[in-house]
Amino acid sequence: MAGKLSLEETIRKYTLKNAVDYKLAIPGKVVGKVIGEFPDAKNDMKATMKLLNEEAKRVNALTHEQAQAEMKEFEYEEKKEEKKELELPNAVQGHVLTRFPPEPSGYPHIGHAKAAWLDCQSAANHGGKMLLRFDDTNPEKEKQEYVDAIKEGLTWLGVEWSGESYTSDRMDDFYTSCDEMFVKYKAYVCTCTAEQVKKGREEKKACDCTVREPQENMSLFRKMREGKMVGGSAVVRFRGDMHSDNTVMRDPTLFRIITAPHYRQGDKYKCWPSYDFVAPIMDSTEGITHAMRTKEYELRNELYFAILKILELRPPQLIEFSRLSIKGAPISKRLITPLIEQKKVEGWDDPRLPTLKALARKGILPEAVKSFVLSFGLTKVESEPNWGALLAENRKILDERCMRRYFARSPAKLMVEGAPGKEVEVPNHPKNAGMGKRKMATASEFWIAGTDAEALSVGETFRLKELYNLVVTEKADGMVRAKYDADEGLAAKKIQWVPLESAVACKVKIAGDLLDEAGNFRENSLSEDAGFCEISCRELALGDIVQFERYGYARMDKKEEHGLVFIFSC
Repeated sequence: MAGKLSLEETIRKYTLKNAVDYKLAIPGKVVGKVIGEFPDAKNDMKATMKLLNEEAKRVNALTHEQAQAEMKEFEYEEKKEEKKELELPNAVQGHVLTRFPPEPSGYPHIGHAKAAWLDCQSAANHGGKMLLRFDDTNPEKEKQEYVDAIKEGLTWLGVEWSGESYTSDRMDDFYTSCDEMFVKYKAYVCTCTAEQVKKGREEKKACDCTVREPQENMSLFRKMREGKMVGGSAVVRFRGDMHSDNTVMRDPTLFRIITAPHYRQGDKYKCWPSYDFVAPIMDSTEGITHAMRTKEYELRNELYFAILKILELRPPQLIEFSRLSIKGAPISKRLITPLIEQKKVEGWDDPRLPTLKALARKGILPEAVKSFVLSFGLTKVESEPNWGALLAENRKILDERCMRRYFARSPAKLMVEGAPGKEVEVPNHPKNAGMGKRKMATASEFWIAGTDAEALSVGETFRLKELYNLVVTEKADGMVRAKYDADEGLAAKKIQWVPLESAVACKVKIAGDLLDEAGNFRENSLSEDAGFCEISCRELALGDIVQFERYGYARMDKKEEHGLVFIFSC
């Protein structure tokens, strides 16, 4: 529509867009856009809101396809999002090597997806490669199960790595490096209790253990490694600065005794290094050019570079980015694991969780996850988004590839008089004829959504979508009677339907926020919609995603004796 729009046209333009974008036009969400293009509308807000409410009522009675068709009359300015380039400082094209270093102590989640994609995409943007490194030096927490889950998750995401390594395979090298630090008076064995160590660090006071000579330290360290000292009786500490304002540098722990068997190394080692010790050594010796990690490690950077300097190793470029947290969803394994153990959630793939297995089960596509996590870039700005942006991205991708199906939620019975029994062909997709059609046989009884039944009035004409027009003759609790009007013709309301005699019982599980504002578990965070879907849904395979029209996208989760179970996606 060319030229300056009238107020009514402006209202129509943005009401249509609001309805198409969010499935329901809400005047309060439209008024700002209208006033932005038509400032005079502020002069009589009562009249403006009346026009908005009337247009919203009209538009909300349209089908999604009808609203989209009307939108073509207008021109809309596309929102240009500022692309966050993944530029790496001091990067040499073709010579960039990054690493993704997860600890195999749990299933990967969306925070891992962000880190992995930043590592992978940053390297690819500079013609480089990414290594997958398992930082597995805590035998008490790590399992082969988690190694496999991480690799499976990365493969699902589409993240590629050029090689993989295991930090635990380098234990003998770490022992040698530690001896070197003893010789250089940069580390010592501390036999103080944990309480004494904590108190000394708080009071900025060094303990008597710092006076030990290199030979004594190496001798004690050998006993720690050979299992001749019990856990908690000794640790190796970095000789830093007990007066430093940076508490990390107050003689942090580099090695501790852990006698639990390791999933990969078995009982071979009894003394294990900390992440602070192995990270800089692995980054340097593996040839990493750009080491990226979340900014929670910022205070540890001083220690990172100090260890490299003492051991005379090449320092990589260290880059921090903000950790990704999702509002209402626990990222930390410390929070997730108890929920699983207490059976408050179904497992690592519970659709309320932010794990990759849960996202996949919920019908979130890996392409949507990639777009979502990379949208944050390499910024250090903290954010805690909700699921909205990810779901919007997912919905956009699903819209083009998913077949449509009818679903009558909380159903009411529709009994029709005078209508011919017939078989109709219904398009599987409103825009893609290549997806074909499915046949639906009708009789005189149907299931329709309870909300649609409630909205009908006696005497009102409505249309069963792709079928025929009816006139309401009677309404009662959970039941509507109507008489046949015509095969064709316009009707204000179009309602989806399921033939009663071939209806398939189904449930749709809906995942809400797992935690409340205070971080407490929400008992009612997994709800359920029950109803009937059309018989063609029986042909769906597990994992297939369809759009239940005027409801949303849902993924087939399981087939039970008494019906089908879906999980709501977006």
